[in-house]
Amino acid sequence: MLHPHLLPNRREAGCDEAGRGCLAGPVFAAAVVLPEHFHHPLLNDSKQLSATQRDELRRVIESEAVAWAVDSVSAETIDRINILQASILAMHQAVEALSVRPEWLLIDGNRFRPVLGLGHTCVVGGDARYASIAAASVLAKTHRDAYMEALHDLFPQYKWKKNKGYPTQAHREAIQAFGLCPHHRITFRHTPK
Repeated sequence: MLHPHLLPNRREAGCDEAGRGCLAGPVFAAAVVLPEHFHHPLLNDSKQLSATQRDELRRVIESEAVAWAVDSVSAETIDRINILQASILAMHQAVEALSVRPEWLLIDGNRFRPVLGLGHTCVVGGDARYASIAAASVLAKTHRDAYMEALHDLFPQYKWKKNKGYPTQAHREAIQAFGLCPHHRITFRHTPK
């Protein structure tokens, strides 16, 4: 059962990222402010949902949220500043893009830097505990998946429609066969373990 808020009567934005462990593509992040009593029976950590369920939830969240925003940081920037800093930067960009300013941030994970002078609480496994973080998880994942599926059409040899840039055996083998493309993160380990 997801908690609606850390503290009631406070406008909280949940934040989460997607694509941190990928070998290719940007890291995406979302920030979501949900209505006070928002509930959807499917809402959960996006990794526990099917692609169809995530797509259905994306439509609901984007139409019913008080505010939502999604942003990304490129593979090139990830290589320059590292994946942790890039994930935090993507979350900052998403928070800054919200049309409604939250009073507090709920962050999935254990590391964050303040943004816009807002207080925040880091919650390990927060996407399975708080509705706003779960909603952010769904938006970050669905927006990133759509981005990687579009990139697949330009680089079909890497099978990104299927693996979304994650380090599957097939993706690693395609890198061995075809080399890296401009969307690969060059500081990540690409060879099979």
